[in-house]
Parts: sequence; structure tokens; C-alpha cells
Amino acid sequence: MTKNKYETIFCDLGNVLINFDHRIAVKKILTKTKKNEHDIYQLFFDSGLTKDYEEGKISSSDFFKKVRDSLNLDIDNEKLLPIWNDIFFETPLNKKIQAFLADVKEKYKLVMISNINAAHWEFLKNKIPIFKKFDKLILSYEAGFRKPAKEIYDAALESVKIAPSKVFYIDDRKDLIEAASKFGIKGIAFEGEEAFRKIKVALA
Repeated sequence: MTKNKYETIFCDLGNVLINFDHRIAVKKILTKTKKNEHDIYQLFFDSGLTKDYEEGKISSSDFFKKVRDSLNLDIDNEKLLPIWNDIFFETPLNKKIQAFLADVKEKYKLVMISNINAAHWEFLKNKIPIFKKFDKLILSYEAGFRKPAKEIYDAALESVKIAPSKVFYIDDRKDLIEAASKFGIKGIAFEGEEAFRKIKVALA
């Protein structure tokens, strides 16, 4: 890739800037419900309820009430919220990509695009300094769409008035990189040290 081909970097949050594992919360919930691990995981990670929450269609209070009802939890939001949020952790590779993005900030605009809910963002937003380096934050619960919907990528492009061909995209999910490529946005899946090396070469 030629030098200065790109003007903007689109970057995912989860498992790029910081890692997460829903199973951390699932294991804690297991002690408070008769539901099995699979059912809890599906509710947290791959349900219509979670989708609605990440698209801002329901409030945090409504989401947590539905979680409590679905799992027959006898705990209030004050006790459930810390469990829900306790899924994030930083790895050495997270810190490397954070440092890299901070270093290239003078050359590129930075836009974060994340499928995320209000509670997780409130928990994270002041914990990682790199967030402040981003020119725009496109959060699914505010945008009303989740990746790979074209609308969320369009919102990101519009936020910095950039053409798709001038964007380099970093996301941990290869399927989302492939989906964005259909909209003219090229990138690399952030799948480890080798992928990180390729990203640095592409943006050098």
C-alpha cells in the first residue's frame, strides 16, 4: 500500500483497544440463577434483547429489568451492574495498538466505531486515555445501528467528511472487515501480533 493512501483510521473498541469476555460475567451470574451457562451467555451476547440495547432501542433500566426477569435474578441493578461491567481487561497487544494510534494521530483522523451499550460505555469512557485522541466516537447505542449495518459506517464517514477509499479500518472481526469492504472501506482484522505488524506497515 502506498504511503499516505489513507487519511482516516476507523477503529473498533472491543478486542482491539481493550479486550472483553462475557463469560466473566456469566460465571458470576451462574451463582445467582437456575439458568445454565449457555442460556445466560446467549442472553448477554447473542439475543434480540442485547441487540436492542446496543442499538439504543431500550434504556439501561429496561434492559436490566428484562435480564433480571429472564434469569429470575433476585438482585437489584446496584448489584447487577458491576457484574455486567466486569468483563473488560487490557492485554499487552491492546496497549501496543493504543500507543500506535496515539503516535499516528498527527497523520490521521481517528474514528472509533463500536457495537456497545450505554452501561458499558459509561463504565469505560474515562478508563482509557486513548479515547480522548479520537476525533469522533460512533457508538451503536447512539447511532441506532450496529455493525455491519451500512448506516453505522455511513455515520462514521459523514462524521469526518471522508470518502471510503481514504479510510483504513481495524476491527477484531474478519466478517466486519469483509462487510465494510463492500462499502469501499478496506482494512485488516486485528487477530494478533502478525496482524498488528501488517497494520503498522499499511499506515507507516
